[in-house]
Amino acid sequence: MDMTLGLPISTMLAFLLVLTRVGAFVAFLPGPVLRAAPNAAQVVLAMAITFALFPFWPNLPNEVPSIGRLLSWAFGEAGFGLAVGLAVSFLMEGFQVAMQLIGLQAGYGYSQTMDPTSQSDSGVLQVIVSLAATLLFFVMGFDRQLIRILAVNLQRFPAGSWTPSAASLDGVVRLGSGMLSFGLRLALPVIGLLLLLDLALALLGRMQQQLQLLSLAFPAKMLATLLILAALSPVMPRIFAAAAERTMNMLWGLLA
Repeated sequence: MDMTLGLPISTMLAFLLVLTRVGAFVAFLPGPVLRAAPNAAQVVLAMAITFALFPFWPNLPNEVPSIGRLLSWAFGEAGFGLAVGLAVSFLMEGFQVAMQLIGLQAGYGYSQTMDPTSQSDSGVLQVIVSLAATLLFFVMGFDRQLIRILAVNLQRFPAGSWTPSAASLDGVVRLGSGMLSFGLRLALPVIGLLLLLDLALALLGRMQQQLQLLSLAFPAKMLATLLILAALSPVMPRIFAAAAERTMNMLWGLLA
């Protein structure tokens, strides 16, 4: 006896809309493991989160919508996922900006390596901080907060009903602009100490002209940078938690 299993059109549409929202969010998830993973693995992760949010799927009419209405739903869902993903990316990029500034002053710009997050040449300090920030992101449970935000958003704005507003876009833009100021403020103390080291080496070279400052400055500044970052490492979790909390507050503001 042949048996066929059919799904209502409303269920299929709800699955596709929620998958669009989650897929746009997963595309911007931080972490070298997720960025370097095959596309199939990212699709499986997006579908797993979509099925986990099954209790929050919308109740759509059991009819085929028009192409225009379906496209408007899809663009709205993708827009929310992109807004969440960009907010998280700005959080990580703030630390990357800081390490880029420090690496240029410390001389690490001469040694480039492959960053597993961006798949491009990056400084050693950027790769280290990228791995550390990704570890803190998951250890502190911000990944679970993001899934909770998706669930609450589906309750308040069912799939197909969310539309971007000026307030929500302004929050994402502010995070993008704050990324540069945050990275600069994070790097300024280290850069200030490196400038003092440059001044000390210049005075030493003035007093003893036989010194080879070019061969002495690079290892001295690199070692000083590592010592300063090692001394500041206990403070990094608190800095990251404060920055991540601001990002999460902005994302919760999208639900207002």
